[in-house]
Amino acid sequence: MVRNTGTGNDRKGGFTLIELLVVLAIIALLAGIATPVYFSSISKSKESALKEDLAILRKGLDDFYSDNNKYPQDLNELVTGKYIRAIPKDPIMDSNSLWVLVKDDDDDPNGISNIKSGATGKSADGDNYQDW
Repeated sequence: MVRNTGTGNDRKGGFTLIELLVVLAIIALLAGIATPVYFSSISKSKESALKEDLAILRKGLDDFYSDNNKYPQDLNELVTGKYIRAIPKDPIMDSNSLWVLVKDDDDDPNGISNIKSGATGKSADGDNYQDW
């Protein structure tokens, strides 16, 4: 028969408060490191999507001009002419109605010759979204 003499062998299973606090501190530290990286990657992906959407819309405008010898009056003409499937959302503004339509004064004063983002602010590399 083994007797318990109180020399540390009488401890029951479980964690001490100190152990739990250390684990929580480690989790908080890792979350503090990961959160800025996560939001930075979200911002970069939106910027990449904006650049791609602008390139697609500009190609659609150029293709429309090549086929019709004039620029479209609005973006819906690109959709009805099947140059694009749908007007994309500006990923920064999260809207497809806030695009800035640039009219060409020389060739076709009523047609849209270029398109820009309506987003304000700067990208990660310091450029204004409106300058893209």
